[in-house]
Amino acid sequence: MTISSAVTAGALVLCIIGPAIAAPDALRGEQVYARCLACHALAYDRVGPRHCGLFGRLAGSVPGFEYSKAMKNANLRWDVKSLDRFLANPLDAVPGTAMTYAGVPDAKDRADLIAYLEQANRSKDCAVRR
Repeated sequence: MTISSAVTAGALVLCIIGPAIAAPDALRGEQVYARCLACHALAYDRVGPRHCGLFGRLAGSVPGFEYSKAMKNANLRWDVKSLDRFLANPLDAVPGTAMTYAGVPDAKDRADLIAYLEQANRSKDCAVRR
């Protein structure tokens, strides 16, 4: 293999796998979050609990929110890994959860959504509403 063909092959590999390893995009994640707005909000409870203060919080622990027994007993602490698993398929991650949303099947969408939630949780809007 010549040097030029090796460089071309390497560039082709980067073009193919580059999008899969791209850093999460919080701005795009905000667009994905629009799917969540039917039931959730950042700073207040709706049909689903608020998302401000999500990272590090024990699942099923927002004061005053009525959770399913399954979520209360899930023994999950929300972080990037647990959110990714839950968002991929909520009913598989926490059988018996009241969240009947089918999930976010695309890994890039989930990564972008989680990046948005991380950014939003650092915002001053979330800082005063935890």
